[in-house]
Amino acid sequence: MEHFLATWGYAALFLATFLSSMLIPVGSEVAMGYAGALASGMVGSSNDHMQLWAAIVVAILGEVVGSMAGYAIGRYGGRPAVDRLGKYILLSHRDLDRVEAWFKRRGDPFVFFGRFIPLLRSFVSVVAGLGEMAFGPFIIFTVIACSIWCATLISIGYALGASWHSVIKGFSYAGYIVAALFVVAIVVAVVHRWRVYHREQAAIEAGGRHVRAPSKD
Repeated sequence: MEHFLATWGYAALFLATFLSSMLIPVGSEVAMGYAGALASGMVGSSNDHMQLWAAIVVAILGEVVGSMAGYAIGRYGGRPAVDRLGKYILLSHRDLDRVEAWFKRRGDPFVFFGRFIPLLRSFVSVVAGLGEMAFGPFIIFTVIACSIWCATLISIGYALGASWHSVIKGFSYAGYIVAALFVVAIVVAVVHRWRVYHREQAAIEAGGRHVRAPSKD
């Protein structure tokens, strides 16, 4: 990520933030932090140098545009995708109805605070689209949260300056532990979801057979 950012500059920063906020967690946190370090002029070469304000603006634009794309994917592709692929990803229309109902009750805080949680933040926009959250509140909370997130991470990288590499090396070791825990959590969640999905499908099929059963009268 550091090499990609040093080579392609602002375009790389925009792409990393765009993909990460849309659906694909590509490590935009590292990209933004390193962009701040480059802006400090204490790492990289003179050709890699960035302006602090420009890096913040580009990152915010990438986050917001990527979030809008993720929202569109969930809003307009969600239910058709469930029709075609639902059984493969263990989703049903009943699940989408639950997501929509949940968003009507507490979707706004999720869209805002979810932006500050690594990994989870990559899926916030798609889930908001699936839940058919109103676009107005979605974009307002997205712009505010992404602005805070981008400005904070880039400013931290700027403050670290020459200490960037030593600090990020220490975090990388902790990252292995977090990644292992994340994998375990995913496996447990998939197994649980598989059981729930098949139990619900069995109940639906049983109900259908009951409705179609001929009357004894």
